Amino acid sequence: MSDPVLHPLDRATRLVRNDDGSLSGRTEPAYANMVGPFGGVTAATMLNAALAHPERLGDPIALTVNYAGPLVDGEFTIDARPVRTNRSTQHWSITAAQDDGVATTATAVFALRRQTWASTEAGFPQVPPADSLQRLHADVMPQWTRRYDMRFVRGGWPDPTKPEHELDSVSTLWIRDDPPRPLDFLSLAAISDIFFPRVMIRRPRWVPAGTVSLTTYFHADAKQLAAEGERPVLGTARASHFGLGYHDQSAEIWSEGGALLATSHQIVYYKE
Repeated sequence: MSDPVLHPLDRATRLVRNDDGSLSGRTEPAYANMVGPFGGVTAATMLNAALAHPERLGDPIALTVNYAGPLVDGEFTIDARPVRTNRSTQHWSITAAQDDGVATTATAVFALRRQTWASTEAGFPQVPPADSLQRLHADVMPQWTRRYDMRFVRGGWPDPTKPEHELDSVSTLWIRDDPPRPLDFLSLAAISDIFFPRVMIRRPRWVPAGTVSLTTYFHADAKQLAAEGERPVLGTARASHFGLGYHDQSAEIWSEGGALLATSHQIVYYKE
């Protein structure tokens, strides 16, 4: 299933429909993490199973992914089915499996969106432009980090020289696919999980950690995302609580022009 002409994200999320209606995919080395693939690309692949379905209605407005276990390198199978279709919304159940059983489950909600009154109460962060910041050097980091041009305003890779009491869990950065790729729901779903675990930013030190459950809410439609083209987006993330082996994370993804494109919430496992 390798095709060097495709963007790495499109290779990673590509699915082939089988005779029984299921979908087959294969992990992409370019998005390898410490264990299994980068969780964001798994989320994007689960979403693509619904996006590519012939019965799909409208655009995604919500995606919840539960990482039951890591995907191992190689092929996997996804079953995606609409469990209920209403006049303007459609609800999906999605499951990814490999030989040893279920690896990931997801639910998604799609909708036919319409023009209504709109307002954004969250504030666009005051940040310098992306091209005024240095790109994060990812040579010693997991492979997936090299698929993104990340330029941190604050809260970058853990700096163990800083005392813990002077730190918080906030990270703010400009993000763009590398190589550049026009923004769409797949790339936005992946970017929503791009932030390093908050525990590593708050402490700061490396610890085993991983997302257990991730929910992303999409606030833009396909037309608005297409208009963004290959421009970078701005992400900011923070945690509210750490303890008993888990912490939460809330994140916002903004367009360069200040439009809120997506928000996400997740629970992360960590140990020491």
